[in-house]
Amino acid sequence: MAALGCGCRVLLCAALSALGVSAQYAENKAEHFFRSGHTNNWAVLVCTSRFWFNYRHVANTLSVYRSVKRLGIPDSHIILMLADDMACNPRNPKPATVFSHKNMELNVYGDNVEVDYRGYEVTVENFLRVLTGRLPPSTPRLKRLLSDDRSNILIYMTGHGGNGFLKFQDSEEITNVELADAFEQMWQKRRYNELLFIIDTCQGASMYERFYSPNIIALASSQVGEDSLSHQPDMAIGVHLMDRYTFYVLEFLEEVHPASQNNMNDLFQVCPKSLCVSTPGHRTDLFQREPQTVLITDFFGSVRKVELTEKSVVLEPQREDAKKRVFPEESTMTELAAYANQLPVSQIIHQKPRPQEWHPPGGFILGLWALILLVFFKTYGLKHMKHVF
Repeated sequence: MAALGCGCRVLLCAALSALGVSAQYAENKAEHFFRSGHTNNWAVLVCTSRFWFNYRHVANTLSVYRSVKRLGIPDSHIILMLADDMACNPRNPKPATVFSHKNMELNVYGDNVEVDYRGYEVTVENFLRVLTGRLPPSTPRLKRLLSDDRSNILIYMTGHGGNGFLKFQDSEEITNVELADAFEQMWQKRRYNELLFIIDTCQGASMYERFYSPNIIALASSQVGEDSLSHQPDMAIGVHLMDRYTFYVLEFLEEVHPASQNNMNDLFQVCPKSLCVSTPGHRTDLFQREPQTVLITDFFGSVRKVELTEKSVVLEPQREDAKKRVFPEESTMTELAAYANQLPVSQIIHQKPRPQEWHPPGGFILGLWALILLVFFKTYGLKHMKHVF
């Protein structure tokens, strides 16, 4: 009996230990699940270049747009800004398409692309207004960044740039100071929880040097003094289809799915100098979490978090008399909003068309007066013209 009791105690201790480990594991998993602290995702994708030879910049932006939509961010949470419409360019041998690969198998334009700002709407002013929320009251919701203090925002920009600036439309530029101040306004106005900034342009690292707002991770395709190079030339259309950095980033994103555990450290290593030729850079000193704890889907996806609460909510059942009750205001509104009776379809088809009223064409009266004066002048001469006036 003593041996049996000892064995039972050992089994009980083992079971309690297993339960303790299981509870600790569940707690760690829950902490891992909620560590980002965001409840919604937004993306602002900007192509700043015009003209056919910048085809690759439009393809870059549309490819990122396709990836974030595939990972769950809806169009209502994506602000897409394209400075030119390559799909409708007369030089495009395949109208209504934009391809990002030489084999022409992946059309990133597609049938469901919603461009929010296009052409000359893509300006520095509009971009900064979108970020800071300083838009006119008449601006529709689909053109607004309606983020809050629990929003994770991805901002992707591509175009031509230099040391400390990015060109818009080849006519104006945004500086790194202006961009840094816009992000600070967003932080002060509680418009983001965490922000991922990616830029693919020459000397791209200069654009995040002046950032000073918290919770920002920044990536660039090249260091100061380096060019960001293009990729995949297509002889049929005479231009490059993508830029190198964005190509390898998207190649990495194709392997990501909503449940992936890939983190930011993986993203930092997707395009080494041997592939990009330029030297990609990143900045994480403003970010509060370690990059290895930040999932790719925290910014590129829209994985909904579930928040647990200990508070109970009591829902009262709907009473039968409340269901049957009809308010007089509702019936009045129903009568006011009723459609007018329409003609039967047979009467609409067989009714005779109304004869059109004749109106003289434009200039007819003036021409008639000119003809009368000409005939009078030919008949009576100039000396009788005083009788006319």
